[in-house]
Amino acid sequence: MRTKKLTKTLVTFTALAAIAGGGLVTAGSAVAAPAENRAAATESVSPLTVNNLGLTVAEAKNIQKGAAAWGYTGPIDGLLGTESWQSIQRFLANSWGYDDAIDGIVGPNTIKALQRYLASRYGYTGAIDGIAGAGTTAAFKRMAARCATVPETNPTC
Repeated sequence: MRTKKLTKTLVTFTALAAIAGGGLVTAGSAVAAPAENRAAATESVSPLTVNNLGLTVAEAKNIQKGAAAWGYTGPIDGLLGTESWQSIQRFLANSWGYDDAIDGIVGPNTIKALQRYLASRYGYTGAIDGIAGAGTTAAFKRMAARCATVPETNPTC
């Protein structure tokens, strides 16, 4: 009998402590995440402005120097942005199966065409899948090294 009374007393005190402390019962979504950390459903999502695909700034500068032959007139700053990728897309549209918009967005079609080019000249042996994985990055780095050694007007890098 005494054990029941002790258990009942402990349960009562535990319940009172939970109620006094705010308790887990009243914790709602507002407690779970502060308002500034919650993502708004109305926020817009834009594509990356710069996408070097794993290249260093120096390597990306080499690509930009080579891209001058494909119509790139922007700064040689080592940041492959919209203008850089538009010139690369123009080049890829000529012979490498790129048939999407020349918009500077590095999507799967851009990557597939780049992979075709890298397979023909820079030892890319992976799948033509539109995913810029380690093999694509390694071949793109080899391309950047070649672009450093050719004149800016030579479209062969």
